[in-house]
Amino acid sequence: MKKIALLTIIGLFLSCNSSAQKTETKAKETFEITKTDAEWKAQLTDAEYNVLRKAGTERPFSSPLDKNYKEGVYHCAACNTPLFKSEHKFDSGTGWPSFDRVIEGNVAFGTDTKIGYTRDEEHCATCGGHLGHVFNDGPKETTGKRHCINGAALRFVPAED
Repeated sequence: MKKIALLTIIGLFLSCNSSAQKTETKAKETFEITKTDAEWKAQLTDAEYNVLRKAGTERPFSSPLDKNYKEGVYHCAACNTPLFKSEHKFDSGTGWPSFDRVIEGNVAFGTDTKIGYTRDEEHCATCGGHLGHVFNDGPKETTGKRHCINGAALRFVPAED
């Protein structure tokens, strides 16, 4: 009887296949603009590369775009896709450029669990570059969303007079 119980326990232990032990392989997304890692490194500054290609985060209050309130459009620093309009920018006090909405179709969303909990990640729909995250603590009088974006992921294009 002891042998059967021991064999059962060993069998259960060896067949245990919890989701925590699985390494999930995501299907690789394809984007209109794709380049090799070396090509991105040659094109982007170190800060842009770290944010856009490695999903890094710049230090808060380090981007001059955080306090930029000129009229214009914020484009992807990697592929020049228009992402956010200045009329939708607001001062969130977080130290990163913040917007209450995106230019529809130009920003894609995913899930990020890198820091131990789930966040809604944003990336450029054209090249896949990491932009930042979206939260539900934005201006209630508009969308209620705060698109918290790394300034290194953006290029500001002023409006023409």
